[in-house]
Amino acid sequence: MSNRLRALYLGLATITTLVTPAFAVDLTVSCRCVEGGANSNDAIFIKTKLIPAFTEKMKAEGKEVNVTLNEFGGTDEQYTQQLALDFSTGAGSDVSGFDGFLVPSFVEGGLLKPLEEVAGPEVNSWEGWSHISDGIKALLSYQGKPYGIAKGTDVRMIFTRKDLLEKAGLPADWQPANWAEILDAARKLKASGVEFPLQLNAGVAMGEATTMQGYWMALLGTGEQVTDENGKFIVSSQGILDTLNLYKTIYVDEGLGDQRAQLLADGRNQSFANFRDGKTALLVEGDYFWRSVTRPDAEFGLPNRDEVVGWAKMPAQEPGKGLRGQDFVTISGGTGFVLNPATKNPAEAWALLAYMNSVEMLDEFQKIQPAIRARDDVAIPNSEFLTTTSQTLLPLTTARPNDANYNKVSAEIQRMTESVVSGELSPEDAMAQYKTSVIAIIGEDNTVSKL
Repeated sequence: MSNRLRALYLGLATITTLVTPAFAVDLTVSCRCVEGGANSNDAIFIKTKLIPAFTEKMKAEGKEVNVTLNEFGGTDEQYTQQLALDFSTGAGSDVSGFDGFLVPSFVEGGLLKPLEEVAGPEVNSWEGWSHISDGIKALLSYQGKPYGIAKGTDVRMIFTRKDLLEKAGLPADWQPANWAEILDAARKLKASGVEFPLQLNAGVAMGEATTMQGYWMALLGTGEQVTDENGKFIVSSQGILDTLNLYKTIYVDEGLGDQRAQLLADGRNQSFANFRDGKTALLVEGDYFWRSVTRPDAEFGLPNRDEVVGWAKMPAQEPGKGLRGQDFVTISGGTGFVLNPATKNPAEAWALLAYMNSVEMLDEFQKIQPAIRARDDVAIPNSEFLTTTSQTLLPLTTARPNDANYNKVSAEIQRMTESVVSGELSPEDAMAQYKTSVIAIIGEDNTVSKL
């Protein structure tokens, strides 16, 4: 090779070296979030805050990491199906949004691995663990091992339209003491012209929102949970029967709720629209409803939300009859993010997940959407609603069982409620069918009958 050609070759090699990073990694993040749509603020945070900051952080450490957000606009159930398909085939994003109640069934199905197994022992030395309570850590754990990090937790309550309550002759700060007072208020609201005064989620289409926001919130008021003290699933009891009879009163006997919406594919969105449009005045939901759904700039938002939307504690069936002898009840869940067991870049994927849950990033997220975050060193800024509801309701709360069978049983709960609200079955027959179905799925040894 001539000296001239050699010089040209070396020059090209130098240019190539300059434009090709020594360490380049591509990461993807997925969540059920779409900017301007479902969980819009999650998408905004990830795209405008997390990704740019993480990219710079990695660059300062001498690594080039490119991060892309995959926005998913379908339902929770569709997103879960997509995750199951991805994880079972070694596909999918490196870091994925995940609902904590799914962890046991995904683990038992071989679709998730503990964080330490995916990313190594450095997971255990993350500084954030010391600021996350065991209860919140457990939201994305199974059998004592963390599979992800929760964004935080939540609480459930009755959301109210104060303007509609006052129109019906009820106080704007209405607080029922029992189920009878809820029904009486719904009757007065209906008489005043509110078309579907009460919303207690039911049916298959709403998925886990039926089980958690609807069924659990009523069942807890009878003093029962979905499982007994030994962890067995209760398949027949007075509490189940009383809960189903409450559904029957609301949707079949007295038409106090939108029966049709419980059966529609987009029924939950319809329930949100009913509340926004003044067709519903009492709606049992999680604080997500305040944080996201009714935000003035959201699809189902109310421009004057802070003036017209109130809340009340969910009462027990009768005072003192709720779980643990409580007068009022609630239940908490939690979503977060997990690592894909098949990620090709586990160290960088963990670095992204850890940084997502750093004080720095969660403080940025709080500016976009205040919430009850997982870390005890991240405050709720400028949100009297979230501060008050969390302080009031977290001492009363419980959680879903950390059981691999829960997801299957939850699906049967949704079918049971649908058979009642549709008028297809009586509460007694629906409970009998539920008992038969659950025993067939998980085995009689895993169940208990109290009636």
